[in-house]
Amino acid sequence: MKNTINHEIEQLRSDFYKISQYIGENPELGHEEFKASKILAETLTDHDFQVDMGTCDLTTAFEAVFDSGAPGPSIGFMAEYDALPEIGHACGHNLIGTMAIAAAIGLSKVMKQCGGKIYVYGTPAEETRGGKVTMADEGIFNHLDVAMMVHPLYRHEESGSSLAMDAIQFEFFGKSAHAAAAPHEGINALDAVIQTFNGINALRQHVTPDVRIHGIIPEGGKAANIVPDHAIAQFYVRAQHRSYLNELLEKVKGCAQGAALATGAKLETSFYELSYDDMITNEVLSEVFTDNLVALGIDRAEIHEKGSGGSLDMGNVSQVVPSIHPYIKICDEPHACHTHGFREAAMSDQGFEGLILGAKSMANTALDVITKPELLSKIKEEFEKRR
Repeated sequence: MKNTINHEIEQLRSDFYKISQYIGENPELGHEEFKASKILAETLTDHDFQVDMGTCDLTTAFEAVFDSGAPGPSIGFMAEYDALPEIGHACGHNLIGTMAIAAAIGLSKVMKQCGGKIYVYGTPAEETRGGKVTMADEGIFNHLDVAMMVHPLYRHEESGSSLAMDAIQFEFFGKSAHAAAAPHEGINALDAVIQTFNGINALRQHVTPDVRIHGIIPEGGKAANIVPDHAIAQFYVRAQHRSYLNELLEKVKGCAQGAALATGAKLETSFYELSYDDMITNEVLSEVFTDNLVALGIDRAEIHEKGSGGSLDMGNVSQVVPSIHPYIKICDEPHACHTHGFREAAMSDQGFEGLILGAKSMANTALDVITKPELLSKIKEEFEKRR
């Protein structure tokens, strides 16, 4: 059946190429991916998937299902398709979205023989207010037996971990005054922001090595001769595990609260993006994916271990269903994600070959899960132990 899956994906190669190029040439920011979600959903519909748009009231999200009509596991493929400001698909989401539907369509051609259901989830805004967070919170993925997606990179990497992340905003309100004639009448909101940064910088000595805290000042005053009465600081606060991040966040809040007390400014705290949980890779499922990658011609020595780096809303999915998030090589140069070079790689012929490889590997992995009950039992046993 794997030969059939691979053949079906190859037969549709030109269609998948056009889709990935179309999405890449029409970059859309998170929750504005109208063209991308439409073409992906329409393609799935053409291949007998039942598609519902607007999942969880997210306009550009969708849920697509192919029901074999026979009992069996439910497999979830995650599609991403949002772009970055100014540099477009410099994270390769044009490949990710197309890869998900390619894997699902290829697998669907053998489902009548083995049973089960295939789900494809269109998950908008991974770069900012990740759609998977909302969908996971509302229980959309709870019925899945496994979930997977593949991300492009400059080399092959196994699925690993990611950093839990909170996006916190501190908004300070002071009192304006003439900075030269009557500074004593003012309350400097910018001073509160600067003290917050200083407090957080002092905190860095007393956190675990995995922690990352980085911030900006999107608003700090209007003119140098006016005491700023309004200033904002925004931070990403990250840690290896959600449990420690929750503790850390209280200390970061304390830095802002101390700054407000010291300056007399009023503080309002909020989250400007959704929070991401850490990625929990299911090692049993990950090994099966790696085996399928090798079976498709990749030397095992070329597949690197994955550490933890950025943050993923796939982490939230992995908290509720056994999941993997491996990486597929799309270029020879070590272009980092979110760069112009990586954007060009995601639109290249080599990038497209990575898409095809990732789609076949996911579909073949899903077939193993469906046709080997003992494998699915091991996957679920690991998931329950780690959770």
